[in-house]
Amino acid sequence: MSADGHEFLITPWNTALILSYTTATADLTPIGGPADQTVVNGVVQEIDIATGRVLFQWNSEDHVPFSQSEQPLPASPSTPWDWFHVNAVKLDTNGNLLIDARNTWTTYEVSLRTGDTLWQLGGKDSSFKLQAAPGQSLDDAGEIFAWQHDPEALGNGIYTFFDNESSGTPEYPVSRAVTVQLNFWDRTATLIKSVDQPEGLVAPSQGNAQTAAQGNLVVGWGALPYFSEFGPSGNLLFNAEFPAGVNSYRAYAEPFPGFAGPPFGP
Repeated sequence: MSADGHEFLITPWNTALILSYTTATADLTPIGGPADQTVVNGVVQEIDIATGRVLFQWNSEDHVPFSQSEQPLPASPSTPWDWFHVNAVKLDTNGNLLIDARNTWTTYEVSLRTGDTLWQLGGKDSSFKLQAAPGQSLDDAGEIFAWQHDPEALGNGIYTFFDNESSGTPEYPVSRAVTVQLNFWDRTATLIKSVDQPEGLVAPSQGNAQTAAQGNLVVGWGALPYFSEFGPSGNLLFNAEFPAGVNSYRAYAEPFPGFAGPPFGP
C-alpha cells in the first residue's frame, strides 16, 4: 500500500503509525445502495521502521458498518465512495489507538493488540451520551463535533479535537477546537471547553489543536489561512494569517534552539 500524507507518527517504542487508503467493492443494498459499489476504505498500519515489516493492520471495512457514514452515496457505483476517510491515528495514554474518521464524525478507540473497537465517540453510534457543560453548546445537530480532525489524549479521560463542522456546507456557524471529558462509568461525554475560529470562519478541511505548555492551546485552522494560540481560559493570545493562497494542514508550536524563555505563550 501507499502511505497517505495525513499521518506519520513515531511511537515511544520506535515503530511508525501510518495511514493508507484502499479501494474495494461492497454490497450496499442493506443501506439502500448498489450491490457493487466501489468504496474507499481507511487502513492503519504499525510499521517496524528498521525492516518495513507490518506489525499491525486495521481496515475500516472490517470493523465499522457502512451505515455509520455521513458521506452521501455517489451517483454511480463505479465512483469511489469515500465513506470513512481516516485522517489521524494517535496513541491514547493507555497505549491504545485513537483512529479518527472524518466521514463518520467519529473517533474510535482501538486495541493495538487485537484491533477491536473499545469505544467510539460521536457519529451515529457513539458509546457515550453527549452533553455540554454550562456555558458550552453542542452543534446544531446535537453533536460535539462534525467532519473533525486530530484527536489528542490529555489523560484522565480528557481529549481535544479539531471540530471542522463543515465539509463544504457548514453544520455549525464556526469551526472550533473542543475539549471533551469522557466518563467511563456513566458513559457520558461532556463538552467542557471550546474556542472558536477568531474571524468566525468555517474550515471545510484539515486542522489541528495542540495542547502546549502552561495549558495553552495552539490551533491550526486547516484550509483557512490562520493559526492561533489560546490561554487556558480560552482567551486569544496570538493570531496570525498566512499570505493569500497559503494554508497548512496542521500547525505546531516548538521551542527555538537556545531560547531561554518558555517554549511559547506569554
